[in-house]
Amino acid sequence: MHISRRSLLKAPCAAVLAGTVQQAGAPKGSQTMFGLIGKMKAVAGQREALIGILLEGTRSMPGCLSYIVARDTSDPDGIWITEVWDSRESHAASLKLPAVQEAISRGRPLIAGFGERFETEPVGGVGLPKA
Repeated sequence: MHISRRSLLKAPCAAVLAGTVQQAGAPKGSQTMFGLIGKMKAVAGQREALIGILLEGTRSMPGCLSYIVARDTSDPDGIWITEVWDSRESHAASLKLPAVQEAISRGRPLIAGFGERFETEPVGGVGLPKA
């Protein structure tokens, strides 16, 4: 079974970084920010291990303005991932990064499935530049 990082993180995409991603700067020119929110389901009992992998593999991603991994409080195997990128292109480029590819390989066996997935157009907020 082959799962790309896009599929791996489809759920936020989840997950994924609570303060460890470095802010890459404001959107360039008239470029629109790109957001993803999605839910990922871990194999029963593997949620914490999967969260750890998601957080490790995303420490430095150019163009990533925010990457949050969160536990679903009503689902013991659920993970929510919320991402904000300076552009759709930066998100696509991140899928090719060696650290992200390695996280995909390690995380794939711990993923039971995916839930809802939403693409958004962020316009600003705490920690984000104005669009």
